[in-house]
Parts: sequence; structure tokens; C-alpha cells
Amino acid sequence: MKRFRAVPWIVAVSALAFAPACSNTAEGVKEDSRENAEATREGMEVVGDASRETARVVGEKAEQLGDKVAEGARDLSDAFGEGADDVGSDVAAGKQTLDVKAALLLDKSIDASEIDVSTDAETRTVTLSGTVPTTANKAAAERIAREKAAGYRVVNLLTLEAV
Repeated sequence: MKRFRAVPWIVAVSALAFAPACSNTAEGVKEDSRENAEATREGMEVVGDASRETARVVGEKAEQLGDKVAEGARDLSDAFGEGADDVGSDVAAGKQTLDVKAALLLDKSIDASEIDVSTDAETRTVTLSGTVPTTANKAAAERIAREKAAGYRVVNLLTLEAV
């Protein structure tokens, strides 16, 4: 029985012996936690600095890209404006061609079946080409072209049909 009475004393002495170790372990855990928290704060500062730098660089690149897009839009606008002018001139020239050709076909004194009408928008020139049966038809075709193509130069390249 004596042997069992010693067990509580052994347990008590062991508990006292290990108590400072547990206390030291608890303090060590606290210190480790403080060090880890500080390291985390420092790491977050580094990450924050890197994030700010990245944001700055991305902002600069976005601004440069915006400038390039704006420049491209201006170039496109200029080209479109020039293209619109060209299209407008071409439409006006096409209208002149149709007006002259229609007037020639409607004039019963002229045989316009072999007359071609072309218009150059750049030089603002209406050109008559092809063949007509008489010099009177040639002169009448030129007169009608001048009346219908106001503001355009008329070039008469009509030839007389071979008899």
C-alpha cells in the first residue's frame, strides 16, 4: 500500500517541475505570435508598396493607351472627313453624269444612243464620247451638257459616224 501513496506525491512533484516549462511554452507562443504579427505587418507594407507601384505603372500605361486611342480616333476622323468629301464629290459627279445623259436621251432632236457621258469629280469635268450622225447632233449634245452640268467643264470628244 505504501507504493500507491507515493504516486500522488510523484504526480505533484512532476506537475511542479513541468509548470515552469508550460509557462515558458505559453510565453514562447505569445512571443512567437507577436513576432509573426510584426512580420505580417511588415509583409503587408511591402505588398502595399508593391501594389501602389503597380497601380501607378498601370495608371501611366492606361494614360498612354488613352492618348494613343485619342490620336487614332483623330486620325480616323480626319480620314473619314476626307473620305466623306470624296464620296460627296463622287455623288455630285455621278448626278452630273445622270443629268446630262437623261437630258440627251430626252431631247428628240439628238440621237444619243451612242453617246457616253463620264464625269471626273476631281477635275469637275464632264466628257462626251462616242459617235453621233451629224455635226448638228455633236453641237447640240455639247450645248445640253453645258446647260445640265453647271460648274463643270465640258469636253466634247464625239466623233461623226462613218457614212
